[in-house]
Amino acid sequence: MSSTPKSVFQNLPEAPVALKKPHRDTRHGITRTDDYAWMRAENWQAMFKDPTLLDAELRRHLEAENAYMDAAMADTRDLQKKLFAEMKGRIKEDDSSIPMKDGPFAYGTAFVTGGEQPRYFRVSRDADHKDETIRQLLLDGDKEAAGKDYFRLAGIDHSTDHSLGIWGYDDKGSEYFTLRVRDLASGEDLDDVIENTGGDGAWAPDGKSFFYTLQDENHRPSKVFHHIIGQPQSADRLVYEEADPGFFMGVGGSLLDDYIYIDIHDHETSEYRILSTGDLTAEPAIVAEREEGVEYSMTEGGDVFYILTNADGAKDFKICVAPVATPGKEHWAELVPHEPGRLILSHMAFARHLVWLERRDGLPRIMIRDRATGEEHSIAFAEEAYSLGLQGAAEYDTNVIRFSYSSMTTPSQLYDYDMATRERTLLKTQEVPSGHNPDDYVTRRVFAPAHDGELVPVTLLYRRDTALDGTAPCLLYGYGAYGMTIPAGFNTNCLSLADRGFVYAIAHIRGGKDKGFQWYEDGKMEKKVNTFKDFIAAADHLVAEKFTSYENIIAEGGSAGGMLMGAIANMAPEKFAGVIAAVPFVDVLNTMLDDTLPLTPPEWPEWGNPIESEEEYRWIAAYSPYDNVGAKPYPPILALSGLTDPRVTYWEPTKWVAKLREHTTGEAPILLKTNMAAGHGGKSGRFQRLEEIAFEYAFAIKVAGKM
Repeated sequence: MSSTPKSVFQNLPEAPVALKKPHRDTRHGITRTDDYAWMRAENWQAMFKDPTLLDAELRRHLEAENAYMDAAMADTRDLQKKLFAEMKGRIKEDDSSIPMKDGPFAYGTAFVTGGEQPRYFRVSRDADHKDETIRQLLLDGDKEAAGKDYFRLAGIDHSTDHSLGIWGYDDKGSEYFTLRVRDLASGEDLDDVIENTGGDGAWAPDGKSFFYTLQDENHRPSKVFHHIIGQPQSADRLVYEEADPGFFMGVGGSLLDDYIYIDIHDHETSEYRILSTGDLTAEPAIVAEREEGVEYSMTEGGDVFYILTNADGAKDFKICVAPVATPGKEHWAELVPHEPGRLILSHMAFARHLVWLERRDGLPRIMIRDRATGEEHSIAFAEEAYSLGLQGAAEYDTNVIRFSYSSMTTPSQLYDYDMATRERTLLKTQEVPSGHNPDDYVTRRVFAPAHDGELVPVTLLYRRDTALDGTAPCLLYGYGAYGMTIPAGFNTNCLSLADRGFVYAIAHIRGGKDKGFQWYEDGKMEKKVNTFKDFIAAADHLVAEKFTSYENIIAEGGSAGGMLMGAIANMAPEKFAGVIAAVPFVDVLNTMLDDTLPLTPPEWPEWGNPIESEEEYRWIAAYSPYDNVGAKPYPPILALSGLTDPRVTYWEPTKWVAKLREHTTGEAPILLKTNMAAGHGGKSGRFQRLEEIAFEYAFAIKVAGKM
């Protein structure tokens, strides 16, 4: 059982006590009282764009929480600096990518020593990209970020003729992006300024206009506009408006520049509208009308579209082909059939090959199909647990694609792969300047029995000399939502824990697609509690197998994984020595009842709609972490928040911490750290982000008594 020593946190000042202003809400005949509902700023839309508009009372409370957190963590400052130095020492500061070839140029990114933001550059197609004197600098992220507390680039996308580039940035953390247009020859920005976008832009092939999504007042990408270079944003043509607030929307282009794609989707239903670039003034044509529970995505292959879909009961997805002239669902012909247990994740098409990324038995592999002969082969690896990334190519008429490979012990390797000759060329291996010997570490995949007999995969990393007798501290990480799979890839940061005797563990719990689409479905809606029980089962198994003990497990999760943290803290507080909840989605019921929030309507297929359904209200109410805080001895908890976060609003963790502190029967501190100048992803610079990770790890090390 968890028994964090009282000596870990000593001589703390009085914790902030939040004001209670009871607010009653009645739905489906059920009345709840929320004492901390007042923390939701009424002017949140305006405040996300201008944080100075935050109510003074709220600001005082958040600053008091930060001061209390600083006091509780004061003795870790030297440790944080040491952790930061270790993590920074594993990063090659002046690193650069291997440029991707596209027409007469090859495009890449680079960092300079001490730089926080990337630089985007290009060289002639076959030039030596390592020769910095011949690189043409397109965008200097550090220069653009100068003087800003927060700055996040959306990248730069060049026009078909390589003369112009669309680049975007968010300088508040609220994910409202501004788009600019840069003359790539001169490096100067044109007068065009597009505000309040989703950060995406898709060029028309003539390079004289582009398409983008606009965020509405509730921070949803509800409209697609066509912008002509030189005209004001107010003159942009509305191409499509999505009336249903429950759907996300994005815009992109095909490799052949023949089509603009408008991708409309929620978490279980999708619809595409396409616009031929032969007539930019036309109305976008619908491919297949949205049908609840049917997902599809498409890529162009010359005279055909390749369509990845779960239609007709293909739960783990199949690939169909349809003529470009008649792409409607009635013309979809199965090409790569559905195979239960073989989850197809993504696909892309090139002149002579069809490529897709799939997962079998929890491990990824890349499949190649010769379009002429139908012959298929795979790119796979033999490690027990590993991660693959498929980058593809920027050109359509190519035999060469790019992919990356890593494992928990193996640094990332980047390959070019010739799909015709099946030759792979190692382009780059991730450098760890401070040194890394893979033989010093062990990575394993174990399976934890769940409450209903399912086996939950758990990926482990630890030093080979770690004693596996139950004494090792453990950081157990989980997410478990939206079908997201947490890859078993190389992470230099967690080596700082492994080097201190920690077992670093990832629980591949239900709600992700780690074991196929059914694994996702068994962790959502009315089955959401499986996610939480799986995580607890992972902890139980690690204890049973003597990898660690309950008094040594620190649980960690962020966003929807923060909901997991809140749930397991309520369900089994005695099994965790500490909990780290980053931007935690913990006020689930109130958020799903508030249809003005950016993500609420699109999230209903994931969690349920408690406005319309009493049954779904009761599902959520039964596990919502904020609503289920009770009188029990909670372990030390660290919650992290971002003031301008549009995904998990700052008031969720703020309310949760106030309620935890009110109800806990234990002495362990409940801490809240609010970043007053950032949003969902925390700080944006590559080293600034390491400071936040060092802070989280310092909390884990402190709680484990390993300082």
